[in-house]
Amino acid sequence: MKINTLIVGAEQLLTFDDFGGRVPLHGHKMNEIGIVEKGAVAISGNDIVAYGETHDLLSELEIDGETKIIDAKGKLVTPGLVDSHTHPVFSGTREAEFAMRIRGKSYMEIAAAGGGILNTARRTRSASREQMASDASRYLAWMLGSGTTTAEAKSGYGLSLESEMAMLQAIKYLGQTEKIDLVPTFLGAHEFPEEFRGGGEDDYIAVLCDEMIPKIAESELAKFCDVFCEAGVFSLDQTRRICERAKEFDLGIKLHADEIEPMGGTELGVELGAVSIDHMVEVSQLGIERIANSNTVATLLPGTSMFLNKGKFAPARDLIEAGAIVALATDFNPGSSPTTNLPLIMSLACASMRMTPEEVWSAATINAAFAVGLGDKIGSISPGKQADLTIWDVPDYRQVPYFYGVNLMNTVVKNGRIALRK
Repeated sequence: MKINTLIVGAEQLLTFDDFGGRVPLHGHKMNEIGIVEKGAVAISGNDIVAYGETHDLLSELEIDGETKIIDAKGKLVTPGLVDSHTHPVFSGTREAEFAMRIRGKSYMEIAAAGGGILNTARRTRSASREQMASDASRYLAWMLGSGTTTAEAKSGYGLSLESEMAMLQAIKYLGQTEKIDLVPTFLGAHEFPEEFRGGGEDDYIAVLCDEMIPKIAESELAKFCDVFCEAGVFSLDQTRRICERAKEFDLGIKLHADEIEPMGGTELGVELGAVSIDHMVEVSQLGIERIANSNTVATLLPGTSMFLNKGKFAPARDLIEAGAIVALATDFNPGSSPTTNLPLIMSLACASMRMTPEEVWSAATINAAFAVGLGDKIGSISPGKQADLTIWDVPDYRQVPYFYGVNLMNTVVKNGRIALRK
């Protein structure tokens, strides 16, 4: 077997391979991160073929003059980060709303002034697919520069068949042309568009179920269907109807749920077999128990809680103690979490949700991979998995969340090739 690339001399290698790298880490298992000191990783083509202590691996492998050697002496090597909840395709930014919120304006006051999701929807509907892709390319470069190699990417700012299709087509194009893999999610149920508000909500549900979902599934533009299941947006009954229709077309289910009120969205998502339930700031005790006894991933978004100054974060400790699979994501979007920096989210999770450094690493790699349905392909340093790796300018994995807000990325390896290097 020809070794194309060999990373050697890493002060620490985090593998997440103690369980073969093919299962998510539940509860306290998230602390078992598989550290190899003075580690090395061997890559053949796009795949990882071996890892171990550098001395041992060098004695076992056949290396020739064509093998690219990456010296990681004094550095940390991890799987590439997986950002499992993002909204990277949109038109326009909302810094004016940010300033209004600082001055004490409520969400409803901002919405009444023309802000909120519908503000972005109005701009996105008027943008071309090419313009959306151009804007998103900039944000994806920021993600890659923070060590992220795979991201879920939602639609949801079109709220019409034409615009939602254009968003998903832009996501497909970006996934083929950028140095970061994208997992597309249809989020037509993000909000009720203006033309259906005030009595036409059931008509929009019909459009979602009878027009959008079949067309998008037929076009193979999405892997998942997501619904914003929340008070004032989509009810439990509406969410069930949309998700059951999506399942008829073999779309996986994701939910925004229990962010503002404990509506029972988590319980519904587990019942529906959702791959992940996201936000969960106000999840009930029953919801915690249900998701902890399932293979549905609890994806927590502390950046949103911080940016909106809610004063409350998702109950990460309760979820972990109960045995849930917990992931972390940026929720990158123009309104409530305009950050692409997943290591910063890891810092917030440690400081504000009392997650351990080991848990946040599991949450941003192996568990996040399962949150996008790719746990068998990425998220750990395991033989046979895609060679997506990040090298960090620190010797100890705890320093990445410790130095909050500092970009410590040194090198990103994507599909076995250097995608970015400082």
